[in-house]
Amino acid sequence: MKKEEKYTLAKWAMNHALKNGAQEVSVSISNSKNSSVEVREEKIDKLEQATQNNLTIRLFVDKKYSAHSTNRLKKEELAGFIEEAIAGTKYLAEDEFRTLPQADLYYRGGGKNLQVLDAAFNTISPEQKIALAFAPEKEILGKDERIISITSSYYDGLSERVLVTSNGFEGDTASSYYGISASVSVKSGDARPSAGWNESAIFFDKLPAEGIGTIALDKALKKIGQKKMTSGKMTMIVENRQMGRIFSPLISALSGSAIQQKSSFLIDKLNEKVVSEKLSITDDPFIPGGRGSRHFDGEGLATQKRPVFENGILKTYYIDTYYAKKLNMNPTSGSVTNLVFKTGNKDLQGLVKTVQKGILVTGFNGGNSNGTTGDFSFGIEGFLIENGEIVQPVSEMNITGNMLELWSNIGELGNDVNTNSSWLTPSVLFEGVDFSGI
Repeated sequence: MKKEEKYTLAKWAMNHALKNGAQEVSVSISNSKNSSVEVREEKIDKLEQATQNNLTIRLFVDKKYSAHSTNRLKKEELAGFIEEAIAGTKYLAEDEFRTLPQADLYYRGGGKNLQVLDAAFNTISPEQKIALAFAPEKEILGKDERIISITSSYYDGLSERVLVTSNGFEGDTASSYYGISASVSVKSGDARPSAGWNESAIFFDKLPAEGIGTIALDKALKKIGQKKMTSGKMTMIVENRQMGRIFSPLISALSGSAIQQKSSFLIDKLNEKVVSEKLSITDDPFIPGGRGSRHFDGEGLATQKRPVFENGILKTYYIDTYYAKKLNMNPTSGSVTNLVFKTGNKDLQGLVKTVQKGILVTGFNGGNSNGTTGDFSFGIEGFLIENGEIVQPVSEMNITGNMLELWSNIGELGNDVNTNSSWLTPSVLFEGVDFSGI
């Protein structure tokens, strides 16, 4: 379905709902395409391709609210679907806080091209995809006698969406992604250490075709000889690609739902210093080619560049229209875009050289974080650091503590930003972390 056809159908669905008893309506129509090729033992192990179409309608009826989705997009079927949805909504309890956003907060167009869509997406042939899936395996096959298995894959996706509301919003988005990954396991006595690596891109011609298998193999071989270390309080460096595990509880604590439901350790902390002054993060939705770049959010609210933490001071919450009304606050947005960290001047190796004794964390294995208190416990693996050198792979250890204490004890941030994510995290050095092992 072309974009113009989506708009026409979305407006028809909206008007049909208004004519049948809804006071406010929001309609989105989306479609997606994705494919993946997985390779194992020099053969294609899995080949998948999917195309999906979906209409979601949000109904505001007599101070009552409901949302409904369907993949049946013919008007004659949609008419009955919408009428039944409205009838069902009338049985729900009233919720005075459920409304569409204020019209003056919508995105009104005119923004620059954010470069998040590869126009060549539909021209990539199956042969090209299969060749890229095989590439990491071919790169390392037979390179080391300790290799037990190799799995490599190619994946891609395209998503397009239009959104219209009964109080005047119209907007559309489209984005693409591509990726290649490899996973390798090796033999070491009775152990079977494994590791993986992946690279992704928005544009096909930016996707690395070499090196992914080599990196995965190197990481697996470096795990040979893993063991527990003695418990104690030590310096911890978390590798940039692993930062999401200890950063996500901090972001989750900023959500409007967590604040309103009092399940956040950052309630009533706006404009207070809550973490280290070394932490400054900006939410920037306008980065060309950014993984989270967009002009408006899921409700149609115009995005804005805004500080999240500024020298350790909390500057914003992520609040959609519903929770803004419940909290009597101004809406910001219900979700993050690109999170940009103020970085230091050392790469990962440079951070390692500053550590007398500590652990470089290269992976997390289970664990949890309490959203209300910030207390956490995570299983980790990585490498022991002594006198600025990596000396021993470690595993089967845990870190415990509190999120606010952890993020208040930042020693240094690296400059090695992970560009494979909308969270542009560098490696980070934390002081005085509790490790439990032997």
